[in-house]
Formats: sequence, C-alpha cells, structure tokens
Amino acid sequence: MNYIHQMKSYFVYMLQCSDDSIYVGITNNLVRRVEEHDYGLVKTCFTFKRRPLELIYFEMFNDVEAAIDFEKKIKKWSKGKKLALARRNFGNLRELSECKNNSNSRYFKDDLD
Repeated sequence: MNYIHQMKSYFVYMLQCSDDSIYVGITNNLVRRVEEHDYGLVKTCFTFKRRPLELIYFEMFNDVEAAIDFEKKIKKWSKGKKLALARRNFGNLRELSECKNNSNSRYFKDDLD
C-alpha cells in the first residue's frame, strides 16, 4: 500500500483591530481561525471587543516549532515593526530593528579619540 504523507501547515498571522491595535496569533487553519475572531466566539479573546478585524499578514510554516518561535518573536515587536512586516517594507523593518540608544556602537564615542 502506498502512503502519502501530508505535511501539516501552520500559520502565524496578524489582525488589525478596530482600535488600531495588532493581534498576533498562530493556527493550523487560517480561514477557520480568522472567522472565529470575526464572529467573536470567545468573549475573553483579545479581539472580541476590538472587532471588526482585518487580516493584514500571514506566513505559512511546515514546522510547528518554527511557527511558535516566530509568533513569540513578533509578539514582542513594536507596532511599527509589525506593520512594516505586514506591508513587506523590509527596509523600514531593518531600520526599526536597530538599537538607537547610547549603547549602540554607532553612537558610542570613545574617550581616547
């Protein structure tokens, strides 16, 4: 008997909420999960009182661990960085990722100069 292994897909996604906040989530069924958010099936969900929602970004992964790691990573990002990713504005994403405080070597002035 010939078995075909179907690879499972996972999605990291971002929703723009009506209050202009951004929700980041992970699912194995993007259409179903976005509909659940839209219908407000879970009253305790972050998005429940922030509807209507707009799907602004998603990325597909074949490895659940990679998807979880990516979701955790972008949840910590600023709103500007999330929007840059959603808009595929990678130049702006790089700029927003740079450290701008005095500890950055670019801004550090050596007293020996």
